[in-house]
Amino acid sequence: MNRFTQKIIVTKSHLDELDHVNNVQYLYWAQEIAKSHWHYLIKNINQNFGVWVVRHHDITYKLGAYLGDKIVISTYIKKVKGPISERIVEFHDSKEEKLLVKVVSKWCYLNDSKTRQVSHIPEFINKIFDPIDSKVK
Repeated sequence: MNRFTQKIIVTKSHLDELDHVNNVQYLYWAQEIAKSHWHYLIKNINQNFGVWVVRHHDITYKLGAYLGDKIVISTYIKKVKGPISERIVEFHDSKEEKLLVKVVSKWCYLNDSKTRQVSHIPEFINKIFDPIDSKVK
């Protein structure tokens, strides 16, 4: 499994009127780490790639985060089937390692940005994703 991790320190701009991290902020972070992970995985591969679009996000909020909190964000691909990859993004409090938020996103692979034609995820991409469900027998 190719797990990718980033760290965030909560700033005032991340907060809502309840003084905790805004729900929309988590979605933004989930999309940003997905893009960063993708670019990290393909940085040394000389190949043409299609593009990814979101089909679905499912967000479970467990605990709040507040000004100054340090959050560890991690992501990995759980499974790949046809044109869809299922990505998990987890937000943990860095001190107590408690799960704050979990996002399960389904991303759809398009063969290119011009035609926007849905395409099966090529095998070489499946290999670099190294989905966790491919190991479960």
